[in-house]
This record gives sequence, C-alpha cells and structure tokens, in this order.
Amino acid sequence: MERGSEGPFKRLSREVAKFGAVGIVGTVVNFAVSNLLWHLTSLQAVRANVIATIVAIGCNYIGFRYFTYRDRDKSARTKELTLFLAFSLVGLVIENGVLFAAIYGFGWDSSLQRNVFKVLGIGIATLFRFWSYRTWVFKALPAEEPVVEADAFPKPAEPQPLPRPKQRVS
Repeated sequence: MERGSEGPFKRLSREVAKFGAVGIVGTVVNFAVSNLLWHLTSLQAVRANVIATIVAIGCNYIGFRYFTYRDRDKSARTKELTLFLAFSLVGLVIENGVLFAAIYGFGWDSSLQRNVFKVLGIGIATLFRFWSYRTWVFKALPAEEPVVEADAFPKPAEPQPLPRPKQRVS
C-alpha cells in the first residue's frame, strides 16, 4: 500500500507514535540530567531543570528530523532549526514554569514533588510542541500529483485512408 493511499487517521496515528517514541527518549534524557544535577550539584532546582530541558531539546531535534519527520520538507534547514528552537523555548518556559510555580509558589520542593510537577510540565509542553512542530517546523511536503501512465489514455485512432473518388468513364 502506498503511503499516500493511507487514511488521514492512520497517518496521524503513525506520526503520534513516532513523536511519542522520540519524546520518550527525550524525557528519559531530561529526567536523568535533571535528577543528576539536583542530587550532585548545588544548582537551584529550576536552573538545573532548564539545563536538562536544553539537553533533551538537542536529542529531540535529532530524533524528530531523522525519524519522526524524515519525509518532510528539508529545503530550509536554517528556518526549520530556528523555528524548532523558538517553539522549544516556549515549551521550556511552559515546563519550567510549572516547576517554578510548584516550588516557589506552593513550596513543593521534595525530590518526589519536583518529579511529579516535572511530569505535569512536560505533559503540557508536549501538547504545545506536537502542535507547533507539525504545523510550523516540520511542514508536510505538498501532495504529489498522481503519476499518469501513458497507457491510461486511449490511443488516437490510426488515420484511415480517404476514400478515392469514383471515376466516371464515359
């Protein structure tokens, strides 16, 4: 079955699955780096989390470009990367804003509470990122025109010789 013959729901579900696979890898990287920084350094929690988010963004770009959206337009990589970083920055603010509110707004600063609000922040930011990446960053290529084979058109009839006029003999 050709890719263009799939229904829109099947294409979207495949895209969501690939986006999710890359996202899981990025999330593991994000949690690993943030928890290492929280436990091994004296960095403030939100600053350490910002660093972890930036590392995960780098991993995610590679996964999205070369796995999830590898079939998308590659003609303007500089613009793509600029938009990716801009929307990733918004996602970073969302994710870390939730963590900031939990720690400095409500005083929830235990290791478990940090991780719970990190999950919540990542979840909200992921919804934004999915929408923005597929809409603005990794644009779909224009639909291809169907290829029409030469045999698809009826062949013109071969020219018939014109009838000869009757000659009268008198």
